[in-house]
Amino acid sequence: MARAATTADTFNAVAEPRRRAILDVLARGERSVNDLVAELGLAQPQVSKHLKVLREVGAVDVRGDGRRRLYRINGEALKPIHDWVAGFERLWTERFDRLDDVLEDLKRKEQGDVTGDG
Repeated sequence: MARAATTADTFNAVAEPRRRAILDVLARGERSVNDLVAELGLAQPQVSKHLKVLREVGAVDVRGDGRRRLYRINGEALKPIHDWVAGFERLWTERFDRLDDVLEDLKRKEQGDVTGDG
């Protein structure tokens, strides 16, 4: 089966660690390409290439500010990822809650053994 194009959707675009790093920086506010280069330690062509992919899937927006172009996150485009991950968060929360219950039961039984009940 052929792999989906990186620009096919946000999931594919953010699968690349450097693009996630760019999003992490942009989560703190707008940045120019040069700012991203300085913060991430990547070469300017790499940052520009990754920003292009993120723009194509709508994960980032760009606006002109004089001669600079400032990039910012488009949270709406990242919502499908959030929604997908939220399902797993609920699953793990439920599992940890059940584990807490089991540990409490074991603790009560252990305390009962210590007091001579066992």
